[in-house]
Amino acid sequence: MTQPIRLVLADDESLTRGAVGTLLGLEPDIVVVAEAGDGEAAVAAIREHTPDIAVLDVEMPGKDGAEVAQWVAENQPGTRCIILTRHARPGVLRRALGAGARGFVSKSAPASVLADVVRRVHGGGRYVDPDLAMTALMTDECPLTERELEVLRHVDDRGTAADIARRVHLSPGTVRNYLSSAMQKLGAGTRTEAVELARDHGWL
Repeated sequence: MTQPIRLVLADDESLTRGAVGTLLGLEPDIVVVAEAGDGEAAVAAIREHTPDIAVLDVEMPGKDGAEVAQWVAENQPGTRCIILTRHARPGVLRRALGAGARGFVSKSAPASVLADVVRRVHGGGRYVDPDLAMTALMTDECPLTERELEVLRHVDDRGTAADIARRVHLSPGTVRNYLSSAMQKLGAGTRTEAVELARDHGWL
C-alpha cells in the first residue's frame, strides 16, 4: 500500500488554516500531520515531523512563508514547500521561488487544485498559478537606479539615514536624496512604503 503524503500546514488565519486542513484531510492520499499559526511554529513542526510537503501562507508573523521555505531548503531539503497567497504580487512570487518553493497557489483556488498541486510537487514537479505567473511577467520596468535600490535595501523601521549611510558608505545627505527620489518615483509617502512597493513589484 502506498504511504500517504505527510503534510504540515502553516497559516496565521485560524479559520483559513482549519478549512484548508479539513479539506486536505479528506483526500485519501494526504494526511495533515501538524498545523502552525506562525513561521516559527512552522519551522518547529517541520523539524519535528519531517513532512513530505509544507504548505505555507506567504504572510505570517515571525518568519514569512518565503523565509520558512529558505530554512527548509537549507536544513531539511527532503521537505518540499508550497506557498499560499491571496495577493498576486510578482515580488512575492519571485522571492518565494528564489527561496526554493516548488509551488505557488492562490488562496482563491479550489481545494481540489491545491490537493493536485500537493501531489505534483510531491512527485518532483513544480506549479505556479497561471494568473500569478502572468502578473509577474507583465511587471513594469523598474524606474529606480541601482543606488536608489541599494539604499532601499538597507531601510528598516528603526534605522535613520545616518545608519543607512554607514552601511552603504555614503553621506547621510546623499542617502536622504536617494530616499526622497525613490519615494517620489514610486509615489510613496514614506521610505517604508517605498520599500514595500519595490518588493511587491519584485525590484528588491
